[in-house]
Amino acid sequence: MGAMTQTNVPTYFNFINGEWTPARSGETVKSINPANRNEIVGYVPSSGPEDLNLAVASAKSAQPGWRSLTGAVRGELLFKAADALERRLDEVAETMTREMGKTLGEAKGETARGIAILRYYAGEGMRKIGDVIPSTDSEALMYSTRVPLGVVGVIAPWNFPVAIPVWKMAPALIYGNTVVLKPANETTVTAVKVMQCLAEAGFPAGVVNLLSGKGSVIGQGLAEHPDVNGITFTGSNSVGKRVGHAALERGAKYQLEMGGKNPIIIANDADLDLAVEATISGGIRSTGQKCTATSRVIIMREVYDAFKEKLLDRIGQLKVGSGLDAQTWLGPCANENQLRTVLDYIRIGKEEGAALLIGGEQPEEAELADGFFVKPTVFDQVTPDMAIAREEIFGPVLALIAVDSIEEAIRIANDSDFGLSASIFSQNIGNILSFVRDMEAGLVRVNSETAGVELQAPFGGMKQSSSHSREQGQAAIEFFTSIKTVFIKP
Repeated sequence: MGAMTQTNVPTYFNFINGEWTPARSGETVKSINPANRNEIVGYVPSSGPEDLNLAVASAKSAQPGWRSLTGAVRGELLFKAADALERRLDEVAETMTREMGKTLGEAKGETARGIAILRYYAGEGMRKIGDVIPSTDSEALMYSTRVPLGVVGVIAPWNFPVAIPVWKMAPALIYGNTVVLKPANETTVTAVKVMQCLAEAGFPAGVVNLLSGKGSVIGQGLAEHPDVNGITFTGSNSVGKRVGHAALERGAKYQLEMGGKNPIIIANDADLDLAVEATISGGIRSTGQKCTATSRVIIMREVYDAFKEKLLDRIGQLKVGSGLDAQTWLGPCANENQLRTVLDYIRIGKEEGAALLIGGEQPEEAELADGFFVKPTVFDQVTPDMAIAREEIFGPVLALIAVDSIEEAIRIANDSDFGLSASIFSQNIGNILSFVRDMEAGLVRVNSETAGVELQAPFGGMKQSSSHSREQGQAAIEFFTSIKTVFIKP
């Protein structure tokens, strides 16, 4: 379907102070389907500083009333939002697939995750937010409580356009903050669908706001805005550092979740069939576009050839195509820039002397010609100093590295600027305990893939992967509130 002949393409608006409103400039940009660049999913606002100031002012004026509500009342609205999202699960998931490219099954799973996150944090409204602490003064009462930051700016990426905004907004809201969400341009329509569910739940005007626009204008503007008290960001390291610097300059609280170069270690006693499935699921599913995706496959020499053979056999069976096709295992890259980046790294890998075993090119089928597709790719004879073993690719590319011992495997796994997730496949308790103890990563998994985040557990990385804070679970309260210590004497 050519862009020129496409009719009835909807236009979507910002959500500010409880109303759907276009950008003041009237300008829009198109959101396209990465499986077919000629299909426009919708037009979304290209907002400017005036829109940003309006959204922040709305959130600021709504915050005192919102924080004065009980946690139980705030939680009830999150429960209603979860119900609304559940009713619209299929619609939201299909929008996600059309706009971002992941398979419909993955999109439905992610939307279900968003529903579960809303319900989890709805329940947090009834949990304790402090402790009574003994005082040295026998007549005094001393205790701690937690108070909201105020206005929180949420800068979300395109790879999980439901789960990540929700796992940032839900705890921010339950603890009494108001929110301005800046979604990725590529997935703004999906974000609008989520915000429609929050609007349907009946949040007071100004408590939740959505603003679509360029990261350099709206994202950076949120980080620099004097009335934004906290910034939570997920995205690339380069942008994250700019956001963090801007927040630090003015003393705002910030939380950065950034890149990964996640290793999976295959010990000589591993169940190779399970290890292959985990490597492919962790590294290739979602077209490798996860910060926790498996990127480096570190294999002991005794099982290297057997593992490689099983891996290539399985990867050769994966079907690339539109995420709306039930037969598709692997959708497109989310946008043209991401496709170019992946193809550039594949070229660099060849130039560095790694051996390309499979993939490494765009598919030849005519029906895929207008999409941002790339075949799943595996490199052999990779050394730890190569760019494809050190830099985040964010695509379906695996680098195989041979080692002679578990100690060498862990040393190479740790030889990275990143420290987000890591996994090992082994039956040997000594190997497992060494890995758990010595691995420099925020998430370590045993006999399981590197990608896989449970909403009730803390999530975040070490080294360059994070600002050392944690998201999700009860750990979220640490970022979205400040501790107030109270001393009362009659």
